[in-house]
Amino acid sequence: MLENRFPNIKVIESGVKQLKSEEHCILTEDGNQHVYKKLCLCAGAKPKLICEGNPYVLGIRDTDSAQEFQKQLTKAKRIMIIGNGGIALELVYEIEGCEVIWVIKDKAIGNTFFDAGAAEFLTSKLIAEKPEGKIAHRRTRYTTEGRKKEARTKGDAANVGSALGPDWHEGLNLKGTKEFSHKIHIETMCEVKKIYLQEEFRISRKKSLTFPRDPNNQSVSTDKEIWPVYVELTNEKIYGCDFIVSATGVTPNIEPFLCGNNFDLGEDGGLKVNNHMHTSLPDIYAAGDICTASWEPSPVWQQMRLWTQARQMGWYAAKCMAAATLGDSIDMDFSFELFAHVTKFFNYKVVLLGKYNAQGLGSDHELMLRCTKGQEYVKVVMQNGRMMGAVLIGETDLEETFENLILNQMNLSAYGEDLLDPDIDIEDYFD
Repeated sequence: MLENRFPNIKVIESGVKQLKSEEHCILTEDGNQHVYKKLCLCAGAKPKLICEGNPYVLGIRDTDSAQEFQKQLTKAKRIMIIGNGGIALELVYEIEGCEVIWVIKDKAIGNTFFDAGAAEFLTSKLIAEKPEGKIAHRRTRYTTEGRKKEARTKGDAANVGSALGPDWHEGLNLKGTKEFSHKIHIETMCEVKKIYLQEEFRISRKKSLTFPRDPNNQSVSTDKEIWPVYVELTNEKIYGCDFIVSATGVTPNIEPFLCGNNFDLGEDGGLKVNNHMHTSLPDIYAAGDICTASWEPSPVWQQMRLWTQARQMGWYAAKCMAAATLGDSIDMDFSFELFAHVTKFFNYKVVLLGKYNAQGLGSDHELMLRCTKGQEYVKVVMQNGRMMGAVLIGETDLEETFENLILNQMNLSAYGEDLLDPDIDIEDYFD
């Protein structure tokens, strides 16, 4: 499809066998060799599975694994979700007709994105019914239309497909075998201790628990149902389920490129890149989840392995490669001036700006909050009278104004708490 639209593009469908950086060539698994002048590595990241090789542990990272998840869910009565990031947050709300036990190692949900206050605001929505229509997105939509891929064989299971993107669950029917809307039980501050297959659990003579019906009533009885897999948690509780979703983050997918190449690596395992997305090796660039930003960042930007940021990096890397080829200089792209991420959790619009969780600001910052239960949650991070970050949940219409206030670092000390007064049209005031 791309080749038809752009004659200068050639698409090669094959895995990378080896990168020979000194010879400027790549060997692919189909036996071919491809010489390059400049190379950009955009191999993304791999899910950190809690257990490798277990048929009942499913990682969701790309479009193919998301479709496999949908297929498994149609036969499921109960599943367990391990993790507290973006995919886990979306899954627990979207799944219907299936009991969900959600295991998180933190005190509150969405620890990657939210503080305890925002988590409490969202939790009330999680346990309620979902009668409302879905909010509309005012942005470009990304889908995987076109030729249908054949189902992958087990041998291909390690090959990752297209990245999920922000709308990954829109085309999926995430419904289990039951008729109810959704039932969710959250186990906080614990992790997986051991996973048992059905026969292993029978031999162990241990007892599993039924799905807790009342979150306020801690008494639960022994589960009489036989499940394909059982999970023992570090809080000593054991639950049976049809399968486990491992949503515990990702690790940069660097292995195919390391052999014989002396890349500088970041502490998180990514390929270090400078402010022109260039790695430590000549003519090799990297973008997205595979790389670690190693330049001195803007005071209100940080790297997070998010789809939106990967897209910005890829776009900027292409500009840098083109400029280097022509011998031109290029300025740092504006998208790295301010961290900004727009998404949707529990059918609320969520906007994260700057140091939204006061990352790296030390103890001399203050928070300002405004919350209307079931409607909106606004948190602003201030330091020395200047806005450094914000979390906006719901239709607040504040994102553009706050983006500008964070970027221009205007001293807002004189406004105090009036900054979040709902009776003051802050957008018009700072226009």
